Amino acid sequence: MNQQELIRESACGIVKKLTRGEVTPLDLLDVLEKRISDVDGEVNALPTLCFDRARQSATELMKKPIAERGHLAGLPVPIKDLTDVSGVRNTLGSPIFQDNIPARSDILVERLEENGALIYAKSNTPEFGSGANTFNEVFGATLNPWDTSRSAAGSSGGAAVALATGMAWLAHGSDMGGSLRNPASFCGIVGLRPSIGRVARTPKSKVDATLGLPGPMARNVEDVALMLDAMSGQHPGDPLSLPKLANSFLSAARSGKKPRRVAYSPDLGITPVDPQVAAITRAAAERFEEAGAIVEETHPDFAEAHECFHVLRAFDYAIEMGVLLRKHRELMKPEVIWNIEEGLRLTVEQIERAEIQRVAMSARAVQFFETYDLLLTPATIVEPFAIQNRYVSECAGKTFDNYVQWLGIAYAITLACCPALSLPCGFTESGLPVGLQIVASPGCEAQLLAGAKVLEDVLDVRPTTPIDPRGTESGC
Repeated sequence: MNQQELIRESACGIVKKLTRGEVTPLDLLDVLEKRISDVDGEVNALPTLCFDRARQSATELMKKPIAERGHLAGLPVPIKDLTDVSGVRNTLGSPIFQDNIPARSDILVERLEENGALIYAKSNTPEFGSGANTFNEVFGATLNPWDTSRSAAGSSGGAAVALATGMAWLAHGSDMGGSLRNPASFCGIVGLRPSIGRVARTPKSKVDATLGLPGPMARNVEDVALMLDAMSGQHPGDPLSLPKLANSFLSAARSGKKPRRVAYSPDLGITPVDPQVAAITRAAAERFEEAGAIVEETHPDFAEAHECFHVLRAFDYAIEMGVLLRKHRELMKPEVIWNIEEGLRLTVEQIERAEIQRVAMSARAVQFFETYDLLLTPATIVEPFAIQNRYVSECAGKTFDNYVQWLGIAYAITLACCPALSLPCGFTESGLPVGLQIVASPGCEAQLLAGAKVLEDVLDVRPTTPIDPRGTESGC
C-alpha cells in the first residue's frame, strides 16, 4: 500500500494492518512526517512535532508481541496543545506558557499510550482553548482546509484540520461549549463529547470540573468509537472517572441498532440559526425515517441555558486563571480577560442560581430521553466564517451579547450532561461542510454511536478526506 492509500485509510483499517504485521508503527510515523511537511504549511494545524519521542515509543512498543500492544497497536495520535505530554512543549496557546515543557503527561495521555498510541504532535488551539476560532499569539491561526480563507472553529481546530487533511487518523480534542463539535462540523469530520467521567484526565484547579471534557475525534463514527475505547476507563487520579464498560464502543457502533424515535430541533428554542444550516440538518435528520425511526420536531426546555452557562463558565475561568490575570494581564487576549473578570465579580447567589438551573435542565433532558432515543440539532448555527472574524457576532439578524453566545446550541447540551457527537451531514452552497449534532441521555455513548453509524450509512455524505487545502480560487 502506497503513502496516499495509507493516509486515506480509516483508523480501524490501519489498526487491522498493524495487528496483521502489514505495516509497522515506524512506517506510519514516516508517512505522517511526510504528509505534515507537504500540507501543514498551508493550514497550521500541528505547530509542535515530537517525532523523535514517537519513534522511541514505537521502538519500545514493537518489543511487545502484537497482541499486547493495546487497542491502537501503535497508531499515531496528536494531542491538543492544552494537555501535558511529558517532555513536549505545551503552550496552551498563550505567550505565558510558550516555553512550558511539562515533566509528566496528563492521565489521559498516559492512558492512550498504555493502549498503544504514539504521540507525535500537538494540535493548535486558541489561547487557553477560549473562543471557537483557532488562533493565538504563539503559533497564529489554523485555517479551514475546505477554504483557507475560513475558520476551522475551535478550540480543537488543529485536531479537526489534521484529520481532514490526512495528517492524523485519530485525534484528541476537548469540549466545553462545543470545542470539538464545532471544529468537527466546520471541517467535515466526527467529534464526540462524552459523558462526565467517561475519559479520565488529571484534575487541575477543580476536582469536579465538568463543563470541559476530553473526547475523541476522527473521520468516521467507527474510528471515533475505537478511540473512545482507547481513552475510557477508571483511574484513581481522577475521582470522577467511570469504569470501563463490558462491551466496547466499537462493537456498539457496529451493532446496527436503530433508534425507534428521534427528535429534531433547529434551535433548541434558544438561538437563531442560519436558514441554510437549518435546512441541511433538518433534511439529514428526516432521513432517519429510512431506518424505520419516527422523527418529530421537539426538544427539552433549555430556557436558562445562556444565563447558566455564562455564570458557570465565568466561575471556572476565575478559579482556573484568576492568578494568571493578576500576574500576566498584559499577555492575555481581551476575551479571556473579560471572562475571568466576569467570574471574579460573581456573587454566591449567582452561582447558586446557575447550579440549580443546571440541575433542572439535566433532569428535564433525562425525562425527555425516556420518550426519545436521540435528539438531533445543528452542531453549529453557521457555516465556516471568515478567518479574520474573531467570533460570530450575529446570525439571522440577531446580534449576540458576547463572544460565546453563538455557541448556545452546543453548550446547552454540555449543561445537560449529555454525550453528543457532530456528524457530517451535507454541504452549503459554498461547498462547506455542515455537522448534525446527535445527542443521547447521560451515560449512553453506546446508543449514541450506534445511531450515528446508522445515519452515517444512510446519508453516505462522508467528505473526501484527506483533502489538500483549498483556497477561495477553487470556488469553495
